[in-house]
Amino acid sequence: MNIYQYTVKNINGDDISLSDYKGKVLLIVNTASNCGFTPQLSQLQNIYDMYNEQGFTILGFPCNQFANQEPGTNFEIHGFCNLNYGVTFPLFEKIAVNGQHAHPLFKFLKVQAPGILGTKSIKWNFTKFLVTADGQVFKRYSPNIQPVKLINDIESLL
Repeated sequence: MNIYQYTVKNINGDDISLSDYKGKVLLIVNTASNCGFTPQLSQLQNIYDMYNEQGFTILGFPCNQFANQEPGTNFEIHGFCNLNYGVTFPLFEKIAVNGQHAHPLFKFLKVQAPGILGTKSIKWNFTKFLVTADGQVFKRYSPNIQPVKLINDIESLL
């Protein structure tokens, strides 16, 4: 199994098959606009700019499950990310990453790359999943890991 079996809605509400990303190394991140980790959006955008032409992209999934840190609409989220951090990597509709309403993509990611001590739940915003060009989950990174610390792993997969 790989991530290509999933369909997600982009920030505009359009269905996007993750199979559209076949052959690309992906970094999938649950984001939030009002989080202490929100400045990571700048680093994420810089990494996207550095490696996008080489077959890398970032998929941002806003989530409001952690201390109500993403209360805005999809339109507001898109505007905030673009205006404040210049985000041009793909953003998707706000989703749940934990619980019974968790998006199937995130259920899959959590099983494929459990957290510390094998925990499945996502602990906070800006948990990151690096995915190989053939759709396999390579590694999970905790929110406190700065995106620049992922560059060696990204380069090894490109």
